[in-house]
Amino acid sequence: MRTRITLALAVLLLLLAGCSPGGPADGGPVTLRFQSLAWQPDSVAATKELVREWNATHPDVKVEYVQGSWDSVHDQLLTSFEGGEAPDVIHDASDDLADFAYGGYLADLSGLLPARLASDIPRGSWETATFGRGVYGVPFLQEPRVLIADADRLRAAKVRIPTPGHPWSWPEFRQVARKLSGPGRYGVAWPLKEPVSATLNLSLSAGGRLFHRGADGKVTVRFEAGDEVVARTIHDQVAVDRSAPASTLGSGGADTLPGLFGGRYAMVPLGFSYRQQIVRQAPEGFHWQVLPAPAGADGLTQGVSPQTLSVSADCPHKKEAVAFIDFLLRPRNMVRLALGDWMLPTGTQALKDPALRTARHGWATGTALAARLRPAPAQSVRGYPEWKDKVATPAYQEYYSGASTLAELRHRLERDGNLVLARYQR
Repeated sequence: MRTRITLALAVLLLLLAGCSPGGPADGGPVTLRFQSLAWQPDSVAATKELVREWNATHPDVKVEYVQGSWDSVHDQLLTSFEGGEAPDVIHDASDDLADFAYGGYLADLSGLLPARLASDIPRGSWETATFGRGVYGVPFLQEPRVLIADADRLRAAKVRIPTPGHPWSWPEFRQVARKLSGPGRYGVAWPLKEPVSATLNLSLSAGGRLFHRGADGKVTVRFEAGDEVVARTIHDQVAVDRSAPASTLGSGGADTLPGLFGGRYAMVPLGFSYRQQIVRQAPEGFHWQVLPAPAGADGLTQGVSPQTLSVSADCPHKKEAVAFIDFLLRPRNMVRLALGDWMLPTGTQALKDPALRTARHGWATGTALAARLRPAPAQSVRGYPEWKDKVATPAYQEYYSGASTLAELRHRLERDGNLVLARYQR
């Protein structure tokens, strides 16, 4: 009886093996799971179409499209990594990669990247996905922060219209916002539900860095003069000038669009990709334009955390995964992804495409800013997500609302922030 049971189990295992996904060992195609975070309709359509094109031309390497979500990607990836069920190709943002890279969850792509792809993306962009001596993601889409403005309000107020060649300074921006304000109307609305990345990235224009790495490689927080400029501007517009409403400080960018369309706000600082929602939602007769963000001592420089494509460390087919990434990011395909997401490609060849340099919908303004984009200050800081959620977000929110002083903001960011970071750098 025992012999018959053993034989039956052996046969069952053979049958199950025959039903498992094929691979090189049995002559079947390699299967890669690609988790995409594309969410705008045009972006989802472009990404899925590229997956179909790959599968149609690569019968030996099949890619399965898996839909992920920006809202939960960090926790979802952490759970999948620890459970051994991570996707093979992973779409994320560069400022989310540090802990995964240092934790050994992502493959080092240094020796796998094709020369074409490696040379097409500028060094500054590669720095956003470089941790230690390894490269753990391919940066491919990025978006500057810009001002979306009510063109008729600006024209009626006879203010100077800034251009990438002659932008507003931060003090001039504050003056313009005051001039555009009046009873029941505000010159600017700051949607700062997520205040940390907006503040830190814009602060690069004024020389702000906040995170400082010592000779021992450890990072400390120092809130210096350059870090004050943007933070103080936002605070003073809300609490002193009354040119910005406090009511939007806890809002997301999309929440401010009805107020922009209705004339309550003349300008809203938003990511470049919000133009798609504006095109879809703006009422007939509303005239808008894209303006560069204000410039400080370092000009139009601002930080970005590009979207990235990574490969799981557990992926058994890393070369095939990188080949798929290389296909997605050919210049023509990178342009398709950029147009679908209304963002800028990192690739130098893709950036030359005429479709990204038209004045229509502000594309030319965005591409003019591409050369001034730098890695976000927190790119390589271990523990940044916890520091952001537990320390920086409440500290900035209280300061912007007028509930705390600049000195208190500095104290919390430095004292409490360094306690958090120290735990990750022992």
